[in-house]
Amino acid sequence: MLRSILATILVLLLSVVTGHAQTEMADTMRSNGKIYVVVVVLATIFAGIFTYLVILDRKIGRMEKES
Repeated sequence: MLRSILATILVLLLSVVTGHAQTEMADTMRSNGKIYVVVVVLATIFAGIFTYLVILDRKIGRMEKES
C-alpha cells in the first residue's frame, strides 16, 4: 500500500517536471515553425500503426474462417 502511494507521488512529481520542460520545448519549436514537422511525423507514425493493425486484423479474420 505504501509503495503504491510513494510510486504515485513520484510519478506525479516527474510528470510536473517533464511537463514544464515539454512546454518550453513546444514553445521553442512553435516559434521556429518546426512543430509542424513534428506533427507530420507523428501523424505518419500513427497512420502506419493503424494501417498495420487493420491488415493484421484482416489476416487473423481470414485465418479464423479457415480453421
